[in-house]
Amino acid sequence: MLEKMTEFFKRLPNKKCVECGNDIEEQHECYGNKCDHCLDIMK
Repeated sequence: MLEKMTEFFKRLPNKKCVECGNDIEEQHECYGNKCDHCLDIMK
């Protein structure tokens, strides 16, 4: 039986920053691999 696509995406692990290892808060279309802190982006 196939699962719902939303359930698949809910189970994916959080993306980690390659520099500091913290979780990255991202948009669904984001392909970056560094967090805002390591990119020196001020919110």
